[in-house]
Amino acid sequence: MGFLDNIFRLFRDQLFTTPPPLVRADLSGKTVLVVGANVGLGFEAAKHFAEMQPERLILACRSETKGQEAINLIKEQTGFQAELWLLDLAKFSSVRKFADRWEKEGGRLDILVENAAVSGFEYNQTEDGWETMLHVNYLASALHALLLLPHMIETAKKYSTTPRLVTVSSGTNHWIQFDKEILGSSSILKSLNSYDPALASSSTRSMRGRYPLTKLLNIFFTRALNDRLSTSHPTIITNAVDPAFCHSLLRRDIRSFGISLVEFIFAFPTEVGSRQLVFGAIGEDEKLRGGYVSFSKVVEPNEFISTGEGREAQERLWRETIDVFQKLDPRVQNIVRDHLSN
Repeated sequence: MGFLDNIFRLFRDQLFTTPPPLVRADLSGKTVLVVGANVGLGFEAAKHFAEMQPERLILACRSETKGQEAINLIKEQTGFQAELWLLDLAKFSSVRKFADRWEKEGGRLDILVENAAVSGFEYNQTEDGWETMLHVNYLASALHALLLLPHMIETAKKYSTTPRLVTVSSGTNHWIQFDKEILGSSSILKSLNSYDPALASSSTRSMRGRYPLTKLLNIFFTRALNDRLSTSHPTIITNAVDPAFCHSLLRRDIRSFGISLVEFIFAFPTEVGSRQLVFGAIGEDEKLRGGYVSFSKVVEPNEFISTGEGREAQERLWRETIDVFQKLDPRVQNIVRDHLSN
């Protein structure tokens, strides 16, 4: 399906699909962690979780001031007292520090929602040397999830429950076509991390296509992790969700009249999109393991994923990602060896 066909499908779904209702569950005794929860989808999802009365609700936010404001609002609107833990996904050191703290203070972990993301059209690098969107939206989120995975596995064993890892993707994953040069390179991640203005018009390398690309990478990671959990720890459910096109502060740095007009006509309220995060965390669907969720249904993501080239790219990305992580944190090697099948 071509780019224009995908754009048409997105707008058609926005105009003619009735958003599904919020699913609910009793979360008594459980711990819920939402990353990127001070505004937008994460905040609205956190409010929904608070109303379901978990034992603990933890908001992982970059800013202590904004995070505390979110904690106060949730308390005011739901009566629930959530916790604030600081996490800056633009810094691998912050991810490792968060994992260190969880080992000491975290304990049980039933639901982990990896929601934080950034967008933009310019090439920038983090202090760790990675392009910012590739770092925040994909690498740091995946590292954070892997470092907390043993705690979810321990929760499943100790409490006879089924923890869930939800990664927020996007319907824009359909817009990306992997370039042959990228797939033929010695390292997909290194190729994506480099920027050559002469190649900026290509789908995979374009900075305008970078956000959709990272959302496709989220799906690759979810499926690869599920393949390795399905035999070793089938009690862990991991999925990727599409919240649909919603009003969001994600685009606050790329405002324009055109974007504002499209949002006015097509965008759902942020709360509507947050329902998909909740569905991924507590919804009932036997296909949720490794699934891609849109409008509370498990559907097919980018058609490239199911091709032979797509499956090969998925495995390469997994190996390259784990190689990067093992150099960042020695715990990753142990987690892969002890908890994931080959």
